[in-house]
Amino acid sequence: MDQRLKFIVAVNDSDLSFAALCREFGISRKSGYKWVARYEAKGPRGLEDGDPGQHACPHAMPVAMADRLCELRKGQPTFGPKKLRAWLLEEGETAVPAASSIYDLLKARGLITPRRRRVRTPPSVEPLAIGSQPNEVWCTDFKGHFALGDKTRCHPLTLTDHASRFLLKCEGLTAPTEEASRVHFERAFREYGVPDRIRSDNGVPFASTAPGGLSALSIGWIKNGITPERIEPGQPQQNGRHERMHKTLKDEVASPPSATMLEQQRAFDCFRRFYNDKRPHEALGQKPPATRYERSRRAMPSSPRSPEYPHTMQTRRLDDHGRLRFAGDKVGVTPLLAGEPVGIDSVDEETWELFYGPIAIGELRLRNKELHLVRIV
Repeated sequence: MDQRLKFIVAVNDSDLSFAALCREFGISRKSGYKWVARYEAKGPRGLEDGDPGQHACPHAMPVAMADRLCELRKGQPTFGPKKLRAWLLEEGETAVPAASSIYDLLKARGLITPRRRRVRTPPSVEPLAIGSQPNEVWCTDFKGHFALGDKTRCHPLTLTDHASRFLLKCEGLTAPTEEASRVHFERAFREYGVPDRIRSDNGVPFASTAPGGLSALSIGWIKNGITPERIEPGQPQQNGRHERMHKTLKDEVASPPSATMLEQQRAFDCFRRFYNDKRPHEALGQKPPATRYERSRRAMPSSPRSPEYPHTMQTRRLDDHGRLRFAGDKVGVTPLLAGEPVGIDSVDEETWELFYGPIAIGELRLRNKELHLVRIV
C-alpha cells in the first residue's frame, strides 16, 4: 500500500508525465489510472488489497444454488449448462441462473473438461429423407461392441425415431446377427407400429453384397411396408443424430461396463427410460423425447406381404434359386429373393430396370440375345 500512496503523491507533486511516473514505479498506465480512480473514490482505503468494493456483485449466484448445480452436474456428468438449467426449471425452480453463468460456475469448480478440437467432415448433400415428423424415419445401428466383466462381448442394437430422438430400442446382443436382430425389430413394430423408412449403415445385418444391398433383414422390412434407407459408406454423419445418442449411451452405461449381460441390459433399460422421459434435449427446446413422440398410425401387418408393383411395370416371380426368366433367357439375381416377385420397368428395347419393392436392384440388358444383370453401384 505504501508504494501506491507514494504513487498518488507523485502524481500530485511531480512534474513528470503520467506515463513516465508509471515507468518509474514499474506499473502499467492501466494500473496507474486504476489506483488514481480508487483513491479519488474511497481515499487511502481504496488502495488496500482485498477491498470489498472491488469484487462485489449484486447479481452473484446464491451459494445454495451454486452448490445444487454442482451436485446435479456430478450426478449427471453428461448434462451441460443448458440441460442443467432446463432440469431445474422443469422441477419448478424459479430463480435459475442463465446457462452462461452456470457454465462459468462449473468451469471454476473444475466440473467441465474442455473438448478436444478435431477436424469435422463437411455435411453430406445426399437426398436422404428429412424425417420431420415421428415415424417418417427410424434410425438403427450397432454401437461399438465392448467386453463385459465376465469377458462376454456386448453388441448394443439401438433404434431411434429421427424426428423426436425417441429411443425405441436398446438391446444388448452377443452377436450382430440377422436372427438375433429380427426379433427386436418385430417387437418394436408391434409396440410402436411401423415407420415409413429405416435408415442404417451398410453393415450386416442391415445390408449385404447382394443386388440393391438387400439383406434378409431389409427384405423383411419391405414385406412390412418399410423402405430401407442406407447412408453412404464411410459417412456416419448422415446418421448424426443416432451417432450422438451413442456417445451419450457410452458415457452413461458402458464406461465402465457391467459384469454380466443381464446387468448390462438392466442398465440399458434404465438409460432408455431416463433418456426418453427425463433427459432434456436441446434440439427439442430442452424437452425430453417422450414429449414429442407418438405411436405410428400404421400398425404392423398381421402377416408380411411381398411387394406389389404398378401396372406400368411387368412382374415376374423368381424361381426357387433366385433366378429370373425373362426375354427368353434366365439370369441369376439372388437366392435371398427366391420365390419373390420383382418389378421390371422398360428403359428401351434392350434395357430394363429391375426392382424389389421400392429398391432398384439392377439393370437388365439384352445383348446378342443374352440377358445380363448389371448391378447398380
